[in-house]
Amino acid sequence: MSTSAASLELPVPEHPGDVVGGTSPITREATDLARVYVWQIPVRITHWLIALSIFVLAATGFYIGHPFWTVIGQARQHFFTGAVRVVHLYAAIVFVLAVLSRIVWMFMGNRYASWRIFIPIEKKRARGIWPTLKFYLFGLRKPPGFLSHNPVAALAYSAIFCLYFLEIATGLALYSIQAPVGSPLHAFHVFLPVLGGAQFARWMHHVIMWLLLGFVVHHIYSGWLMSIVEGNGTMGSIFDGYKFVHREDLIHSGYRFLHRGRRID
Repeated sequence: MSTSAASLELPVPEHPGDVVGGTSPITREATDLARVYVWQIPVRITHWLIALSIFVLAATGFYIGHPFWTVIGQARQHFFTGAVRVVHLYAAIVFVLAVLSRIVWMFMGNRYASWRIFIPIEKKRARGIWPTLKFYLFGLRKPPGFLSHNPVAALAYSAIFCLYFLEIATGLALYSIQAPVGSPLHAFHVFLPVLGGAQFARWMHHVIMWLLLGFVVHHIYSGWLMSIVEGNGTMGSIFDGYKFVHREDLIHSGYRFLHRGRRID
């Protein structure tokens, strides 16, 4: 049975005044767009900490693997490579803490940050994979309007988190080789046999770095594209946390093309 936009009853917004151009509760007559608080402060902070640390880790890691700067004089007077390694270590600490904090927030945050978004254990999330793929493959004119990550993007982010943990494991294993005497990080030396030895661990560490940098490029492009296609303020939402969504999406959240098994363009 087809459903018209005019007959939809809207839920109470998460925050008072989350309506474009006004401070009253959302009503059918108010506007076709609603301003919804999606990304909480911990999500945004960890996002930017991860992004910044990846940039610093990539720059310093590339230099550590391929030193291209030659300093004339005694090493104890300059120790440039050593300084780069220290920066790499502290950036790695920021990266690990940010990733772990984001994992914790998957169990503490709102429904848009939940781990259930990343793993499609719910039937309706699984049903949303195919129409989302159809949009990416130009089979749908409009994307399904998910308020948070759509199922396909969420699966991709799950894979990225797996890469994060592999990068952390290989980094800790490599650092354990030269950790100071008495450092607890020596315990991560047990990772080396599992990872195939120091040389293979270093190769994995390097390859994952490039995969993550490639993801960064794609992430920026896709965010910019969806912000234009959906007109929902995706790019700005990672700064202030708010998205602009169609009224239908507040109810169907990604299923306005599949409501009760039928498309409702």
